[in-house]
Amino acid sequence: MAEVLVYVDHVDGAVRKPTLELLTLARRIGEPVAVALGAGAGDTVAALAEHGAVKVLTHEAAEYADYLVVPKVDALQAAHEAVSPAAVLVPSSAEGKEIAARLALRLGSGVITDAVDLEAGDEGPVATQSVFAASYTTKSRVSKGTPVITVKPNSAAVEAAPAAGDVEALSVTFSAAATGTKVTGRTPRESTGRPELTEAAIVVSGGRGVNGAENFAIIEALADSLGAAVGASRAAVDAGWYPHTNQVGQTGKSVSPQLYIASGISGAIQHRAGMQTSKTIVAVNKDAEAPIFDLVDYGVVGDLFDVVPQLTEEIKSRKG
Repeated sequence: MAEVLVYVDHVDGAVRKPTLELLTLARRIGEPVAVALGAGAGDTVAALAEHGAVKVLTHEAAEYADYLVVPKVDALQAAHEAVSPAAVLVPSSAEGKEIAARLALRLGSGVITDAVDLEAGDEGPVATQSVFAASYTTKSRVSKGTPVITVKPNSAAVEAAPAAGDVEALSVTFSAAATGTKVTGRTPRESTGRPELTEAAIVVSGGRGVNGAENFAIIEALADSLGAAVGASRAAVDAGWYPHTNQVGQTGKSVSPQLYIASGISGAIQHRAGMQTSKTIVAVNKDAEAPIFDLVDYGVVGDLFDVVPQLTEEIKSRKG
């Protein structure tokens, strides 16, 4: 069976959930070979092997932290030359998509971004995408070179599938461009205790109907009762009620959780483009004609200031 390279997104050896999802998808089209780079790369092996990696290529060097994406592209190119894979899978983050684009250019290959599913095909992997502001679902495959595919978080369930996880040191020669852009400083993001928005299984979002920054406490309370991330529509962000880092939509972040709750959001196409691939969608809006109700699985016509606190209390009582 052909091997499939999986780029490992980790923090000091702690493997992030989107990588484990990629291993699930990689097993559909071949044997996963993980590529772990930077400080703590060796500490990823156990988790990767537990989730199906037959081999783990590791390389630790200061360049991965001290410079931007080019050193990682150099390493994936070296891994491609060593393995000759059937495909290269990368998490669909902002950095991941830049890595994928640069790698595809170097390999003379096609690239597919923001895939939401992956399956084996007679002529190579077939990727499912949600396109044109989530109005259409397409199936695509790369027709030239080694397919380089980025996959959105929450596109596949994490499945344990213990494999050998043989460790091999990857030989990497950094290109002249690798040290072209140096990282001069880092500021840790203040932790809210909530999951990362793009990786969360549940997202609770508020929009124009929240009617003020102080009222987002209602949205946050519901999110915390569910262990969810908090999102916001563009209207709420533009009004200064919530940070841009939490914006869901075409000009914000794309999310695909198991459950998406939209409160006070009308459902403009700009917002729908960022959340339409959610598995189950619930909306609370006092306007029965709001476009969001054309999309949802469950809709509540009512004032969010009445409905959301009651929902929060009900969840707390059931959990208690």
